[in-house]
Amino acid sequence: MSAWNGETYHGRPVTKASSFDWKVSAYIFILGIAGSSQIIAGVARPNSGVARQARWLALGGSILGPLILIRNLKTPSRWYNMLRIARPTSPMSMGSWLLSAFGGLSALNVLGDLFGRRWPFARRVSEATQAPAAIAGAGMSVYTASLLSSTSTPLWAAAPTPLAAQFGSAAMAGAASVLALLQRRDGQDEMARRLERLAMVAGGLEAVASQAAKAQWQRAGIEPAKKPDAMITGGGTIAGFLLPFAAKSLGRALGGRAATAMPEIASIAMLIGSATMRHGVLLAGNDSAKRPQDVFRTTRR
Repeated sequence: MSAWNGETYHGRPVTKASSFDWKVSAYIFILGIAGSSQIIAGVARPNSGVARQARWLALGGSILGPLILIRNLKTPSRWYNMLRIARPTSPMSMGSWLLSAFGGLSALNVLGDLFGRRWPFARRVSEATQAPAAIAGAGMSVYTASLLSSTSTPLWAAAPTPLAAQFGSAAMAGAASVLALLQRRDGQDEMARRLERLAMVAGGLEAVASQAAKAQWQRAGIEPAKKPDAMITGGGTIAGFLLPFAAKSLGRALGGRAATAMPEIASIAMLIGSATMRHGVLLAGNDSAKRPQDVFRTTRR
């Protein structure tokens, strides 16, 4: 029997590319920021301005993200039908429950901000739900990577660990960047600088994870198409780390207004890079599903 040389029936793909588009990219981006915001809220001082902003950012993301996802599902009933069962072996099922828990905990978590002064019970509920909300937020930061890597799409399935690290670090970089911009708007420059340092560390980890994912794809014999590859590199490494690093360095060197403006530009660049990287990963995965040779290489491994 002759060895397989990559041929398929009339050259047709053996797997179907996902229907994921920009709405799913936006969902992953928004929920990642929301999840990591809860982590920041959990480690910040409970009554500080950054903690309150982080809790509200988490709640806003837990509302907006599902609305975008439901629009992608086309049929709204699919959302609550996924909650009819709990299947530990299904990332989709577990992700649905995780998202629901995160949204509920985030809603309870802001009760203290809304009614804490008037009703002490609301403050106690808010404090009691902060730690579970932060744990759920950590799950929200990375679960979408687990969801993608559990599919038969070659590029996503070939590098599950680097993909999770990539999504998780990008989520933290995005959350810290948004909160840094909000803190600068409120005149809290010292807290903004702390958040910007956190964003830079997370951006550096994202760049490392991005290179690790690419190395794993190469070992599996999978090469992303040029456009998605440029989006992954441009978003995850250039806009997500190198450009913000250069902007902050330039701001420190120039001083004056540049010392404030450049860090803000760096934060905006990290947000754009985070969103671009995720969309590039989705496009690269869909392209790999259309290439039979990538599917068979992953299957043989």
